Amino acid sequence: MSENKNQKYCNSLTRYSRLKTREVMVGGIGFGGDNPIRLQSMTTTDTMDTTSSVAQAIRMIEAGCELVRYTAPSIKEAENLKLIRHELNQLGHTTPLVADIHFTPNAAEEAAHHVEKIRVNPGNYADKKKFETLDYTDESYAAELKRIRDKFTPLVLLCKAKKRAMRIGTNHGSLSDRIMSRYGDSPLGMVESALEFVQICEDNAYFDLIISMKSSNPQVMVQAYRLLAAKMLERGRVYPLHLGVTEAGEGEDGRIKSAVGIGTLLEDGIGDTIRVSLTEEPEFEIPVAKKLAERYTNRAFHFDIAPITFDLPYNPFEYNRRKTKPVLNIGEHHVPVIVSDLSNLETVKPVNLFALGYIYNIVDDKWTIKDQAVDYVYTGTTIPDFELPGTLGIICESRAWKEKNQVYPIFDFEDYLVSEKRSKNLNFVRIAATDVTDIHRLKSTFSEHPMVLVLRSDNNHGAVEMRRFFMELMRLGIEVPVIIQNTYKNLDNETFQLYSATDFGALLLDGMGDGIFICTVNCSTPQLTASTAFGILQATRTRISKTEYISCPSCGRTLFDLQETTAKIRAKTNHLKGLKIGIMGCIVNGPGEMADADYGYVGVGKGKINLYKEKTVVRKNVSENEAVDALINLIKEYGDWVEEN
Repeated sequence: MSENKNQKYCNSLTRYSRLKTREVMVGGIGFGGDNPIRLQSMTTTDTMDTTSSVAQAIRMIEAGCELVRYTAPSIKEAENLKLIRHELNQLGHTTPLVADIHFTPNAAEEAAHHVEKIRVNPGNYADKKKFETLDYTDESYAAELKRIRDKFTPLVLLCKAKKRAMRIGTNHGSLSDRIMSRYGDSPLGMVESALEFVQICEDNAYFDLIISMKSSNPQVMVQAYRLLAAKMLERGRVYPLHLGVTEAGEGEDGRIKSAVGIGTLLEDGIGDTIRVSLTEEPEFEIPVAKKLAERYTNRAFHFDIAPITFDLPYNPFEYNRRKTKPVLNIGEHHVPVIVSDLSNLETVKPVNLFALGYIYNIVDDKWTIKDQAVDYVYTGTTIPDFELPGTLGIICESRAWKEKNQVYPIFDFEDYLVSEKRSKNLNFVRIAATDVTDIHRLKSTFSEHPMVLVLRSDNNHGAVEMRRFFMELMRLGIEVPVIIQNTYKNLDNETFQLYSATDFGALLLDGMGDGIFICTVNCSTPQLTASTAFGILQATRTRISKTEYISCPSCGRTLFDLQETTAKIRAKTNHLKGLKIGIMGCIVNGPGEMADADYGYVGVGKGKINLYKEKTVVRKNVSENEAVDALINLIKEYGDWVEEN
């Protein structure tokens, strides 16, 4: 991507404020402008089942959903939206409805007569996806755009006449062959795909648009939204943005992955409405979205952060890890390390390490080290008196530190500068993000001693303040590794995971951070904190420690029980570290998301499954009863299966 790294994509990189977008009315609810961040979700029922579709919508609305989406795969479902709208009105529910359209322009035009908003996917409204590379001249590409204009304009004019809103929703998994051939499988391609449709709307003086850039990969998703925002600012019309990480999955993985992507954008004031795509009942998505949105209600009231008076030393539209010099296993090419906190214990015993991935077998006098075993443990002033697992390091306060294998001191910044008692192997040095003006003092010190910074912030806009600190390091050419530290107090488990995923993810997605150190007070447990840390690194794709499931939220198109099937596949494959498995309820994003996965399981008909190896279908129309075992056999056939210990 050749975008200018200094291109503006938000109001400020150091002062929180919402990106000002056009207000778009969807029924009686305003999106963008000065409106709060709106919450929405999508039903999982068959749209032809009016009773179930109405009942589920009511459960969603009662949970706080402000916009209910239904799939309309054909004109008959689009027609039934009239009855669903009527039934909800009769029951006193005027919450606006959205018709979700893929492949079928006639369904979109029918739905526009009955519901307040139409969602179209520019990747498949008038295009197809066969993974073909197409050669275009400027003339032939212009002819394709005219073809799309002719097909899309009737819907635009209808929505304009009926005063319906429209979401132009690009999905990374369903970019057309035309876009892929011209722009590649890239955030830029996602943006250009949407802007082609935006231009047609604007040429018809229709501006009631909301735009989304969804991907199952938070890195791609964040880059695409930033690039879209930058291009809209250049164009002079900034439409409201619908945020979401598509196919995020279930449970803690789905929540962490969603928070990494959505939270990173919210930190910069980007986003007007949220949908958290979990492989769960839709009413369970709303409390998660609400927690993410509410965190920014008073965010503008934060401590001042030093302004940026220089060109950006990194590119916010691309992922490049900050260059550092390694200290032991921290920095440079090493994956980010994880530090756990056991400083609340008076003594540390082998059993205390069990929750952190280290299992001691007394009979054999050996340690078993799990894939998700933390790298360092902070023990305060305590030094364990037993033989440590070979991959574990202990961090203790410098005043209590003694020269010992695998034990390293941690200093406050000023103490380190004057201390004569340092480790020759590794020293941790605490520093606050507010000390940005003092870090030039590190330059000579770092060149003489093996040092790793432990960076923290007391600002409620802490991730952004720490990003400003990283910029100063890069500007000055200081290549010291940095571990990011945050402390969370008095939070329930879900909120803790959402907040920590946002704070650490926002930095890791920009290539900043060589490790994470999560501290908790009256919340979480050592085991949950460690699994959350690994989940954050997995979601940011900076350290892969487990199987990744790209699992769509169910909808009316889903051709099997998605939650049950995902659980079955997970039960048999969750030991396959590093493997990515896509589980798609229908064909809409199936082929595209399979390109980002190693293996795929996609519904193609009632009781029928297609199995993919990456983007290629290798087993067609497999019976659903046999499909999970067939997937296992496929993984074995390609040599990626290992037996579970």
